[in-house]
Amino acid sequence: MARAIALGEEARGTTTPNPNVGCVIVRGGALIAEGATEAGGRPHAEAIALAAAGEQARGATHYVTLEPCAHESPRGPACAVSIVDAELARVVAALGDPDPRTDGAGFDLLRSAGIAVDVGTGAGAAARSLAGFLTRQRLGRPYVTLKFAMSLDGQIATATGESRWITGEEARTDTHRERARCDMILVGRGTFEADNPSLDVRITGLEHRSPRRALLTRRDAPAGWEHLDSPEGIHQLEGVNDLLVEGGAATAAAFLAADLVDRLIIYRAQILIGDGLPAVGPIGLEQLADAHGRWQPVAFDTLGSDRREVYERRRD
Repeated sequence: MARAIALGEEARGTTTPNPNVGCVIVRGGALIAEGATEAGGRPHAEAIALAAAGEQARGATHYVTLEPCAHESPRGPACAVSIVDAELARVVAALGDPDPRTDGAGFDLLRSAGIAVDVGTGAGAAARSLAGFLTRQRLGRPYVTLKFAMSLDGQIATATGESRWITGEEARTDTHRERARCDMILVGRGTFEADNPSLDVRITGLEHRSPRRALLTRRDAPAGWEHLDSPEGIHQLEGVNDLLVEGGAATAAAFLAADLVDRLIIYRAQILIGDGLPAVGPIGLEQLADAHGRWQPVAFDTLGSDRREVYERRRD
């Protein structure tokens, strides 16, 4: 399952509106085929793996990060049907599919054909990898990651506005990897006017993964940019499972105040700035007690001289 999740994660940011699924087929303890959802959402991961396995799929075990789809499509047969036709013996899935066209029907179809089904292996890691698709299905909006590059004392720039570069090369490269996993990057008008950011992916071999660009503003967006006039506008975005918000302080505050941030990534440089520009503006917090219990730490890493911290929003 770990290999299936890794395959799906590599496809993240390329498969919208479909989920970034990964799968492997194992027979006699040996991996015989694997697949991940192709760019644009088709072929599905299962179809790729089954085609690669051929006759060896018969009697094998299929590990997949999401319940195989059960609905027919003009773009290809249902994956659950293809698994039945390939006569696999067992399917191990990390998660059920909340898409109402499948939502348990894929598992039912497999079980009715005599295929053993186990659900839940690697569920936590798979849910993080598929967070964009799952959030779109459950909440009708993209999964939102808010990214900061800040000093130890929480400043994103000096008092004069100088911000290049607070963090080192390793942290900046990691930011580009995050961009490559997203469908869209958003900044506010202030950041756009101050920095004129390109927001592309500048990693050799991943340049084609540069996402769409959006501007949070009440004015028109320039050519090459899409326009949102409020954070709530993300509910109307089409073809976006994963949204990365990169700045600035007012935009970060607006998304936090609207409770539309699902994940925080903080790149913290080992410097002190003092009187500078804070990472976040007012978010409407009145009582300190309301700030506790909202964020769950997920990962802490060292990138050169910087520290990378990842937190997820606690939600019922």
